[in-house]
Amino acid sequence: MAEKIDTRAVGLDVGLAFIRWLTGAENLHYGLWTGLEVTAANLKAAQEAYTAKLFGYLPPGRLRILDIGGGAGETARKLLDLGHQVEIVVPSAFLAARCRANAPGATVRECTFEAFSGQGPYDLCLFSESFQYIPMAESLPKCAALLAPGGQVVIADCFRTEAYKGRRAHGPQAGGGHGLAAFRKALEGSAFRVAAEEDITAEVAPSIDLEQQFFNVIGHGVTRLSDEIRTRKPAAHWSLTRFIGLFLSKKRRANLMRRLTGTERNAEGFQTFNRYLMLRLERKA
Repeated sequence: MAEKIDTRAVGLDVGLAFIRWLTGAENLHYGLWTGLEVTAANLKAAQEAYTAKLFGYLPPGRLRILDIGGGAGETARKLLDLGHQVEIVVPSAFLAARCRANAPGATVRECTFEAFSGQGPYDLCLFSESFQYIPMAESLPKCAALLAPGGQVVIADCFRTEAYKGRRAHGPQAGGGHGLAAFRKALEGSAFRVAAEEDITAEVAPSIDLEQQFFNVIGHGVTRLSDEIRTRKPAAHWSLTRFIGLFLSKKRRANLMRRLTGTERNAEGFQTFNRYLMLRLERKA
């Protein structure tokens, strides 16, 4: 039996190749757009500003850092350059390989955080846009067990506001993550308290507009080509449509075209339905 195509890995590979071509790095995170024009040419500067903001939340000194959901390893590489020890937990085989390539000085664990069996102790557990993918019943309790005395947690991620009532009510909206109210409640019952917090929703929201503009450019090309083939080669267009239907259902094709040509995902909606927070947590006294 033929193996199933790993479309997620293919998508990540293509996405990383594009980001690397555009910025020279494999950063998967939002940009911080304060004082910058929202253009593709400024994406690298916006992402570097984001990283600088994130690193401002690190405790002083050289740290033993557990980078949870470390993306393609770009953040870990920068942490290593600053003299920190870094261990990465990442569940994707593709991303684990990119982490090993981009941050060769880090230890890479290819598993989910829930399945991670490391003992630590660590000075810092870092979640850079990965906290939302881990059940709250697992995340903070496991951090408490892994951290050394005085160890801290840094979270930079999206949280859903109470305005978000689900995809059925609002359609495909950018962002995501745990409900903010549920997170606050879980934090109250955890071993941690907030030592520092900043809402940077407005500063990162333009990333959504830039992303959608990119998809719309692709959508324009796809639509233009499809219309041309339909007009000049109707039989070929019919055959191509049937061929694509072997891999994508009608619903999936409609969702894809909505993503490529729609405008529902935008900075305004992002700011309505999300809060993007940077937090540093420390143990309660």
